[in-house]
Order: sequence, then structure tokens, then C-alpha cells
Amino acid sequence: MNRRTISRRPARRAVALALGIAAVTALPLALTASAQATPAEAAAARTPRTVAGSPSDSVTRIADFYGAYIDAQSGPGNGGKLAAELRKYYIHPDYLKKLVAWEEKNHADGVLRAQNIPVRWTVTDNGTADHTEAGITLTWGTGSTADTTKLVVDMTRDHRIIHIDTKGIGGK
Repeated sequence: MNRRTISRRPARRAVALALGIAAVTALPLALTASAQATPAEAAAARTPRTVAGSPSDSVTRIADFYGAYIDAQSGPGNGGKLAAELRKYYIHPDYLKKLVAWEEKNHADGVLRAQNIPVRWTVTDNGTADHTEAGITLTWGTGSTADTTKLVVDMTRDHRIIHIDTKGIGGK
């Protein structure tokens, strides 16, 4: 036998053993890390999101209002002047008076129907003939402690909110 061949075998075995141990140790760690990502997070990491809208579409307008309003309320000063300006821009003046009266009576934000700010929201077109009715789902908290509130927002054809409540003007 050649001495060089014999002396290399234990070194090769040691390297192979060390690599095998490293692989066996690292595999569960990699599986744990990938299992922690939710399917939605994993999909979001792979594909870019697209959000579309149109200023002539009432449902887009309602979604824009809620997005901007929640952002303003979440920011410094709890909305302050920006939240007030958004209300004046999107909400019909007659309904804004009713909304303020509701807030004084209920000690809560009339747009959100709550005293705090949701972490997520969705807007769904409920459809109507003479005005737009949209369902708003506000999500409070995350994970198993998350809770939702469902509201209905009615908007005129000239893009002014005329009603916010748990049921729309049409009773839906």
C-alpha cells in the first residue's frame, strides 16, 4: 500500500463528517426560519404588489380617504390639521356636522367609529344605483388577538361621503 493514500483517507473522512454535521445542524435552522414567514409574506417577497386606483372611481376615493385618514391619525399629533382637512375635503359639509355630533355623544372618532387607530383596512364595493356604497373592514391588533369592525360608507356621485355607519343608507 501507498502511504500517501492511507494517510489521506482519515483526513477526507474527518472533513466529510464535519460537513455532514454542519449540514444536519443548519438544515433545521433554515427550515425554522422559512416556516416563520407567513405564506403572504413569502409571496410578497417574490412578487411586487400593485395598487391601482382612479380619481373618478368612488370606491378608490373612499379607499384613498381611509388610507390617508388612518395614516394621519397614526402620525404625530394624532392627525391634527391633516385629519381635519381630509374630513373637509372628502365628507359632505352637512354630514360632517352630523359626524361631529355623533363624536361628541359617543366620545369616539366618527370616521373609524372607535377611540383608537386600526392596523389594517380593506374597502369593498357594495354597489348601488344613485350613489356608491362601500364596505370598510377595519382590523385592530394582530394575530390571534385581532378584531375587526365592519362599516358602510355611502358616497355621492360627486365624491363626497354622506354616511358612515354599520349599515348603509339603503339598509345593507
